[in-house]
Amino acid sequence: MTEQKSSLYEEALKPLKDAADVLKLEPEIVDALSNPEKALIVSMPIRMDNGKIKVFTGYRVQHNTARGPAKGGIRYHPSVCLDEVKSLAFWMSIKNAVVGIPYGGGKGGITCNPKELSRGELERLTRSYAAAIAYFVGPDQDVPAPDVGTNAQIMGWFTDEYCKIMGKYLLGVITSKPLSIGGSRGREAATGRGAFFVTLEAAKTFNIPLKGARVSIQGYGNVAQPIAQYLYEMGCKIVAVSDSVGGAYNPEGMHPVKLAEFKEKTRSVKGFPGSQEIGVTDPITVDCDILIPAALENQITKENADKVKAKLIVEEANGPTTVEADKILLEKGVVVVPDVLANAGGVTVSYFEWVQNRMGYYWSDEEIDEKLKQVMTSAFKEVYQTAKQYQADSFAIKQRLDLRTAAYVTAVKKIVESMQALGRI
Repeated sequence: MTEQKSSLYEEALKPLKDAADVLKLEPEIVDALSNPEKALIVSMPIRMDNGKIKVFTGYRVQHNTARGPAKGGIRYHPSVCLDEVKSLAFWMSIKNAVVGIPYGGGKGGITCNPKELSRGELERLTRSYAAAIAYFVGPDQDVPAPDVGTNAQIMGWFTDEYCKIMGKYLLGVITSKPLSIGGSRGREAATGRGAFFVTLEAAKTFNIPLKGARVSIQGYGNVAQPIAQYLYEMGCKIVAVSDSVGGAYNPEGMHPVKLAEFKEKTRSVKGFPGSQEIGVTDPITVDCDILIPAALENQITKENADKVKAKLIVEEANGPTTVEADKILLEKGVVVVPDVLANAGGVTVSYFEWVQNRMGYYWSDEEIDEKLKQVMTSAFKEVYQTAKQYQADSFAIKQRLDLRTAAYVTAVKKIVESMQALGRI
């Protein structure tokens, strides 16, 4: 594709340029990696509950399929546009390669506000989208999953419509389905569980004792709550949490399950008993040992990066740290485990679901957990070794270990090798 890229996509590509410099890639290879293979735009007229027709726009982008079928979520959100979907598809190519699962990167979405749609409207929209992209996706082509604004039920509707069109029962077309139709055990907590395994390795590698370690979490939703519980069980103190409404701080620590229960009742952690009220972004700068940004993108910026007191940052959110903030954190000596590694537990268990669907045999919770631990631990070690290698070989772009660049180097090297083996470059 030769369309003019917006700043959003160019921002997404910046770490690729750093990795290309480290690997000394030719400009034409970088150009090939900078453009998605395919992009589909679909128009869907939907009859709304009031009887009127409303036209929705949907997208599906396949960034790179050299390592396997495209893989990535479906997002229902008002901000969805081609450029956003392209960026997310690119990140999925990197993420899947970092953890070594045999997928390329894909992403999809519909420009809509699902909160304003009835259940019936959501189902009609989902079935229309599935029909529109049916011949663009499939177990051997492109495997979607939920993302912002979508859930297991929406995946169920998508599966049903796709299977009707194809005339076959092909559960492997999509992942994160309900357990009753081929979903995998362990999927709900997979992102948090994967980040927990990475945190264990990072703490061990960089000599950060977990017993008594103070943990601060920005964004206390379904992704963050599991890792808070796991770290608490390891002896960490959850000293600060926040959500979109406000935050809670207690230097003595707070119980993660009680925090979750309080949020369930009140819709926020703000006002949690025994805590001091703090702002939405305050967990980023409180006195702590481990910071887990698990909310939105661009939360750690050049305005607040110099105030970060954590020794270790584990990015559970996508893109929570800006490029400028990265440089400041690097100079401060803060270790950042990047999103493309830290939050890859979700797509890893989605891969397990796809494998189980294809072989018709399903693993237990214990088996899934052990396999996830193995993948995430191995991925961290590989990225860390890459960081040491390129620094030792005088490749280093920065002065000290930079796990983000190392993760991109690890991923890009795998993708390029696959493209060369196939004769695509």
